[in-house]
Amino acid sequence: MQTHFTDADRQKPHIQEAERILRTCVHCGFCNATCPTYQLLGDERDGPRGRIYLMKELLESPDDDSQVTEETRLHLDRCLTCQNCETTCPSGVEYHKLLNIGRAEIERRVPRPASERATRFALRKMMVEPGRFQALLKLGQTFKPLVPGPLRAKMPPPPVDAGKRPQSAHTRQMLILEGCVQPGLSPNTNAATARLLDRLGISLTPVKEAGCCGAIDFHLNAQEAGRERMRANIDAWWPQVEAGVEAIVQTASGCGAFVKEYGEMLKDDPAYAEKAKRVSELARDIVEILREEPLEKLSVQAQKRLAFHCPCTLQHAQKLNGAVEGVLTRLGFTLTPVQDSHLCCGSAGTYSITQPEIATQLRDNKLEALEAGDPELIVTANIGCQTHLASAKRTPVRHWVEVVDASFA
Repeated sequence: MQTHFTDADRQKPHIQEAERILRTCVHCGFCNATCPTYQLLGDERDGPRGRIYLMKELLESPDDDSQVTEETRLHLDRCLTCQNCETTCPSGVEYHKLLNIGRAEIERRVPRPASERATRFALRKMMVEPGRFQALLKLGQTFKPLVPGPLRAKMPPPPVDAGKRPQSAHTRQMLILEGCVQPGLSPNTNAATARLLDRLGISLTPVKEAGCCGAIDFHLNAQEAGRERMRANIDAWWPQVEAGVEAIVQTASGCGAFVKEYGEMLKDDPAYAEKAKRVSELARDIVEILREEPLEKLSVQAQKRLAFHCPCTLQHAQKLNGAVEGVLTRLGFTLTPVQDSHLCCGSAGTYSITQPEIATQLRDNKLEALEAGDPELIVTANIGCQTHLASAKRTPVRHWVEVVDASFA
């Protein structure tokens, strides 16, 4: 793809990065074939190729260009950032990096209405602090009829008891990111992970100073706030990293995908670039740990028929498609077939709140595919997908690690 940036623009780091990405695109359109929003809406501007053109025009235009409008922002907002297009693209276009640049630029040049700014600010403040989120969640569950519609539909019942975490001290030591919303929505997920790894001789330690991974801020275009959360987490983990901890485990694939990009997103920060790179190297989704362990020695009663929903952040961002299915099969679980498993369920962080109509259509389509094989339970690997799918109140949805933990003889 040809670009027409001025010499002055080419001196700016974000333009240099954008131009590099744009020039890899051959506008073949393969990406549209697997884009969830293009499949639903049929609008070129709601597919990756069209959005790439919109961002190219945006970045090439002067600040006072009247062609850069709220409509441009709408089509960028509708992107799920699922990265399905990157899996499909034969030219290796790093679309999500271009999208980060385009969204930051449109946010700067086309201010949102006050109501949208307030909603996004509220989402950031409500969700990124675990204590605050849990307090608001309990309040919402108590007074559910008063909760606004889109949030009420996603309000889960009180979670199951997490059970005890093991106190064993093993030679193998790993850290775990507790996350921001998962402790409130599904506290048993990380507890089950700790019990499972304990059976394999691995101690799992949370670091209380580590908080939200930064993805919520970053993807709501508060990108510098997101980077500050990255730096805070790196500072929290660093003593254990220096002490030789084996891995930093994530059980929410959205968090895992984001932590694995710390090195890229802080590469220009002289104080954190090397530390961020090291943290990203240590970041592991729980399936990356388990698939390397002797699972056959575990005594599992794998009696349930499961449908596995592979989150976009696991299959497209982390390139771990098939990994969980492989572990569950090794453990003896029966997995039902799922058509179009590459398509997004519509959760996408806060997308299901900011774009509820599209998100609901995608969710219902995904549930049709997941339920086609008549599973007893749907399992997934990301708290956002889990909550979004469960909001339909159809087949029960759990994190896959919880199901493994509950199946020990």
